[in-house]
Amino acid sequence: MSTLQSARGRAAALAALITVGAVCAGDAVARSFPFGPHTRSVNDLGNQFVPFHAHLWDLLHGRADGGLLLNWQSGYGTSFLPDLGTYLTSPYSMLVGLFPRDRIDLAVYVITLLKMATAAAAMTWLLLSLRKDTGGRWWMAAVLGGSYALCGWSVVEASYNPMWMDGLVAFPLLCLVGEWARTARRPVLGPVVVAVAWIANFYTAYMATIGAALVLLVRLLLEETAVRDRMRALLPAARAVLLGIALAAPVLIPVFLGSKHAYPGWTKEFAPAGWADVFARTLPATYSFFTPAVFLGSGALLLACTLAFNSAVPRRERWVWTGLAAATLVSLQWAPTHLVWHVFATPNGSPYRQTFVFAGMLVIAAWICLSYDWPGRRALLGGGAVVAVIALTASTSGLVTAWTFPLFAAGIAAVAGGLLLARRGKYAVLAALLLSGALIGQAAATTAYADRQRLGRLDDYPAWGEPQSERAAAVAKADGWPRYRTDPGRDQITGNDPILMGGQGGSYYSSHTPDVYTRTLAALGAGWTSNGRSVQSLDNPVTDAIFAVGARVRTKPGQHPEVTRADRTPPLLTLRPAGPTERYNWNPFRNQELLLGSQVYDSPVNGSCPVGSEVFLWAPNYTGKARLGDNEQVTLRGGQPKRRAALTSLGTVNSPGTTISYSRGNPRTTVGCLDRAKLTAAVDRLKTTGPVSLKVTDSGVRAELPPGTRGTAVLAAPRIAGWSCNGKPADSYLGLVAVPLEGKATTVDCSFRPPGLKAGAAIGAAGLLALGGLALLPLLRARRTGRQVQPVQPPGPGNGGGAP
Repeated sequence: MSTLQSARGRAAALAALITVGAVCAGDAVARSFPFGPHTRSVNDLGNQFVPFHAHLWDLLHGRADGGLLLNWQSGYGTSFLPDLGTYLTSPYSMLVGLFPRDRIDLAVYVITLLKMATAAAAMTWLLLSLRKDTGGRWWMAAVLGGSYALCGWSVVEASYNPMWMDGLVAFPLLCLVGEWARTARRPVLGPVVVAVAWIANFYTAYMATIGAALVLLVRLLLEETAVRDRMRALLPAARAVLLGIALAAPVLIPVFLGSKHAYPGWTKEFAPAGWADVFARTLPATYSFFTPAVFLGSGALLLACTLAFNSAVPRRERWVWTGLAAATLVSLQWAPTHLVWHVFATPNGSPYRQTFVFAGMLVIAAWICLSYDWPGRRALLGGGAVVAVIALTASTSGLVTAWTFPLFAAGIAAVAGGLLLARRGKYAVLAALLLSGALIGQAAATTAYADRQRLGRLDDYPAWGEPQSERAAAVAKADGWPRYRTDPGRDQITGNDPILMGGQGGSYYSSHTPDVYTRTLAALGAGWTSNGRSVQSLDNPVTDAIFAVGARVRTKPGQHPEVTRADRTPPLLTLRPAGPTERYNWNPFRNQELLLGSQVYDSPVNGSCPVGSEVFLWAPNYTGKARLGDNEQVTLRGGQPKRRAALTSLGTVNSPGTTISYSRGNPRTTVGCLDRAKLTAAVDRLKTTGPVSLKVTDSGVRAELPPGTRGTAVLAAPRIAGWSCNGKPADSYLGLVAVPLEGKATTVDCSFRPPGLKAGAAIGAAGLLALGGLALLPLLRARRTGRQVQPVQPPGPGNGGGAP
């Protein structure tokens, strides 16, 4: 309670309130979820993050198939720890378990708001730690803290990438760690904060660490102490970072190796944005995916530009902070430093993911500007001139909208008036209303504008409703795991339907989609989006037999979901003959037969399949409709490398000479004629030679086989890195987990451990021991000198730093 009663606590709480109020107001104006009918689940928010949070909910409530190491529900069995470390290790993610399962979208929204509020509070705390003697201007620190949390990067880009919000929180916290290192305080808490930041989201934490290091260097440069004493502070800072990263290693190393084993996706060369567009993004109500979203509100922008002209601030401090902000802005636009910011690889998508760090530096510059005294008219005129140049340059950009300059002008007027009134103490309340009101209004308008623009430019996905509930109920009713898999359907709502609605399907979308899985499913005829990172479920009876799919949900537009059950389903572990196997070729029908171990397709004669056979079409690059005779049309969406159309059923041939027609041109295709009787015989053979018993755990499979069994045991799961069987690395049988049998062993015991987990755990344990030694060091020193350890006194007014 004492913290909340302090000026710093009140300011942090006010900043959080401003942030939440502005975001909710903007979403309400846009009638976006949860304040209206428009979904907010665009792009990866609906396609990845909401489903992964649903899977975390299932894990927390004991309803998931699999555990922390292995996810049995996606991709026919895939590593989960890399996904956990990438999407779900934020401390806030655990809150998802407090919400009902069918309110998962609301849970993610609330978690996002809490992260933004925390970022505002943390930045406010940092500002008041950098300059504590502020003459009652604590409320302005709250406004600037809100400006940071409501920056364009946050409300336009990170709002639908909630894992990025952890970086927004991390930057001010890591700057505080730098302050503790500079003042030789909190040697144990510092590494813990670093560890939490890197575990929550290592990608943005890396950027935040760079930014915090630059802030620390500036702080040391401005100190009036001996150079040796200033440089000495770098050692505890480096120690805190290294120890924190070591503590995070059990998550970081599996995540890194998960990325290394992932399908490559796509790459893009960095091209800097035009400066007119860059300056336009400092203004409200603009939107673009490939420019830095620097919007901070007129107050923070004007104060940051005023810093260089404010004579109340020491000259050296004015120019060093201004220089840091300018250099950081240039680094966003220069290719070599762009690569440094992004871990030496241009990211897929937005190339300005480090913008939140630059926004934080501008906010710090704004605080330094007014922390000594409110800027006077002359300083405001100088800063206003810089802002005018920015606005004039931005006026030539096509990103400016009809609302941009009216909002900007109104904000500048309110801010300038508020700053002038603030110099007179009796008008402080009115000044606070003007400055906070300008921020809330501009941020709410920018949020609303971004909500609407995203819906028009990006893929969107519906919030949980009746369609999802119906499919989830259908899957749950048909579920027979681990006797067989239940696929939630090829007509998917998201790329991760199995973890969103239940079942154990083939679809899977992640930054860690394994290369071996994408290539194996592609060889069998599967389709994909996102350049191969989002593999789709393959609705085919042959692959269903291969992967032990015994039930499948099918949903036609406007109709209730239907469950189709297979007459016979092989177990998860089946037997193949011993000896070398052929390799996959270009033909998915032959590849399916190769993996199944039996010939089940006939080739069409004179362009048509025999009566009674089911016709499958493979046209991976075709976009259009295809029809077999008078059957229903089937839509294919191809166009590699971004999209790949799946091998698709066109129905059964009912009369001789039935041919296929196309809505667009005459595409290059391959046709297979499935003989159901041959497939039934093949499935019966696999069932007959299957295991006597089979037990599936959260991280593996154990099967008992008949004595004298020879050949190759094949587990219906992709042979991703981390599988071992009977104490040895598992073999691969055409991309699936395999174990050679020589007639002696009667047990197949396969387990999965993500690559890097053992090494990460060892490094984490070493880091924990080092941190424990660091905590005990004062006690050992005191015992050696025969003195009692005195409690650490709160810092004085000039030493900076404070606990968050």
